[in-house]
Amino acid sequence: EWQRDFEASFPYEETEDQLQSIAEVKADMEKPCPMDRLLCGDVGYGKTEVAMRAAFKAVLSGYQVAYLVPTTILASQHYNNFKQRMLNYPIEIGLLSRFVTGSQQKETLKKLETGELDIVIGTHKLLGKNVKFNKLGLLIIDEEQRFGVAHKEKLKEIRKEVDVLTLSATPIPRTLHMSLSGIRDMSLINQPPNERYPVATYVLEYDEEVVRDAISRELARGGQVYYLFNRVDGIYKVANRIAELVPDVRVAVAHGQMNERELEEIMMDVSEGNIDVLICTTIIETGLDIANVNTIIIEDADRLGLAQLYQLRGRVGRSNRLAYAYLTYRRNKMLTQDAEKRLLAIKEFTEFGSGFKIAMQDLEIRGTGNLIGAEQHGYMESVGYEMYCQLLEQAVREQQGKENKIKTETLIDLPVSGYIPESYIGSHSQRISAYKRIAAISTQEELYDTYDEIEDRYGTIPQEVHNLMEVALLKAQAQNCGVAEINGSTSQVIFKFDTENLPSFDRLLKLVNRKPKELFLPGANTPKLHYKLEKPVPGKEIAYFSAIKEILDVLSKEPDNDDKCE
Repeated sequence: EWQRDFEASFPYEETEDQLQSIAEVKADMEKPCPMDRLLCGDVGYGKTEVAMRAAFKAVLSGYQVAYLVPTTILASQHYNNFKQRMLNYPIEIGLLSRFVTGSQQKETLKKLETGELDIVIGTHKLLGKNVKFNKLGLLIIDEEQRFGVAHKEKLKEIRKEVDVLTLSATPIPRTLHMSLSGIRDMSLINQPPNERYPVATYVLEYDEEVVRDAISRELARGGQVYYLFNRVDGIYKVANRIAELVPDVRVAVAHGQMNERELEEIMMDVSEGNIDVLICTTIIETGLDIANVNTIIIEDADRLGLAQLYQLRGRVGRSNRLAYAYLTYRRNKMLTQDAEKRLLAIKEFTEFGSGFKIAMQDLEIRGTGNLIGAEQHGYMESVGYEMYCQLLEQAVREQQGKENKIKTETLIDLPVSGYIPESYIGSHSQRISAYKRIAAISTQEELYDTYDEIEDRYGTIPQEVHNLMEVALLKAQAQNCGVAEINGSTSQVIFKFDTENLPSFDRLLKLVNRKPKELFLPGANTPKLHYKLEKPVPGKEIAYFSAIKEILDVLSKEPDNDDKCE
């Protein structure tokens, strides 16, 4: 009953994804084996509410909850939110961060050990040797990518016994890969809250005129601005420059090396609207929720990581007002290839639900890293990445008690021209990205989606690219039918079957009556199928592809009773 009342007190309407994630987390918590779930949801999509409900459920069941966050500001914000939401319930909540005095910390640690404290929210201090729990049942890790390897090694010791819920908008490649490969469970929140707009994102060389206009426009509509300069050395010079650039503006500075009381007061002033422009480091990166700040300007954005840029952009646009992000880099500076990729990705992924796509792009740029041990990046070079993923998938399926199906890898050799011309997509990296996108096509719908996406970005699609998409779809369909090779010539197409995945003779027999094509099986021990097809006409290869699809369609379906042979 308390759980229902607590959930009903949520001031917003839950999205379907949120409700689904809550149900999955609760189901995991009720299982005898410990939960290890990644909750991946966009910035501001309500991941904290899912965590709060899980924490409430754990406390009602007689367990303690540890909520680990990366920054003191976020710890303070979560502590206040938890206190406010759980005010009407006999739940004791504590805080461990540098905002708390030494005597208060000692009291919190004592209550944790005796079991008087139900929920503790803290920074890295939660991982200290002097932190002892009476009955820890749930560990919530907010923004796991912000914790170092040493911290994660300590967390592994805790994970053996308790339920673990990890929250992230942009999980690190290793975490994401573990979830995608089935080693960890994953829930996704893709639906935006009501009345939320995407953040308008601009990537450009630093220009004082643009900065002045951006700040002036935001202040003119009663809003506030974050100006991010990620070096403590020189941050006060930047504050003076901004004060001169836009006179009569209330400017303040915030960074991680400040005295905790001073920092807390400044953040309170920002949330109460007493500061117009906050010059800050990446201390604002995680979880900070101030609805009136709707413009962010980032200096030297090329020095920041992809997930960092995405998180920082998520600090604005948290209300029903259109927000703006300006990612600037030094004038005339040559960007590294990776920096250019990061900035292009952050500019491209502005629509809702992009956090997961950003993380996938990061996975491509950086690699997955070793799943076990201290290394954070680098491929499994001894066997190659693709082979490693296949081996991992097989091992996971075996552990889950599922059958490992042998998948046929189809080779296709047809008399058609299929490639992406340089004249169509000039950039080498963008061309590689398009090849990857096309290679992933597995259904007719995906082919249409890819066609629309590429045409929208690069213009009218040439015949060679269209052929490439059709061949990609043929390959996916052929693999499902157990076809090892499709060899085409000017007069016929030969289907060679994988001996491990032969289609039933009944299905082959169905093809005999399909005129005007001609079928023959040249011997019982030779799993080949010869089909006479008309030569593909340049520019009209679609008829040729359709004929092959027709055959694959028959091979993929179970025959009717009328078609069965004795």
